[in-house]
Amino acid sequence: MNYDRMTQLALRSVVRDAIRRVIREDGLPGAHHFYISFLTRFPGVDVDASLADKYKDEITIVLEHQYWDLKAHDDSFEVTLKFAGVPKYLSVPYTAITRFHDPSVGFAMQFDPPEEMSDTPIGTSGDTQRNEPVTLAKLRPETAPGPKAVVPAPKSQKKPAKMPGKKPTKKSVKAEKSSPKENGKKDDANKVVSLDAFRKK
Repeated sequence: MNYDRMTQLALRSVVRDAIRRVIREDGLPGAHHFYISFLTRFPGVDVDASLADKYKDEITIVLEHQYWDLKAHDDSFEVTLKFAGVPKYLSVPYTAITRFHDPSVGFAMQFDPPEEMSDTPIGTSGDTQRNEPVTLAKLRPETAPGPKAVVPAPKSQKKPAKMPGKKPTKKSVKAEKSSPKENGKKDDANKVVSLDAFRKK
């Protein structure tokens, strides 16, 4: 039983269902908009040659105001977006997706690299290092208005420095610990669904 693969497929179905709802409602409701990152060299991906040459590893697209011919199949989706004012057709298998993000509600899903690409070297010169992913702003369609997505950086969790002198008593230690309610509020600020949450530790 390959539970990791089953979980990956189940999570990617969320992307498919979200796109299908956009199609049913003839547009994204409210302030919703999607950032979708995927591997450009994954088997089954069909993108314009100019995009494939420029972004040899990973690309991030935005579904917001300006898109055409959006379709959601069982195993892939299709869409036409403008890049530098020129319409480009894309067909992307859900298994090629590495990240899905809807900043309007602070929802994001990070996927593990697909098995088919795990042993494939990046580039044609024998370089085994992964190219730097394209930033969201570079691939945003020029004609699409709307606020920029801001992804807050994770807060550092530093242990308090030890003070010289007497050791703290049990009462002082308990006073320094934050309440569970305060921790719960911080944890719920931004929810990122990852496969690690399903793995047995």
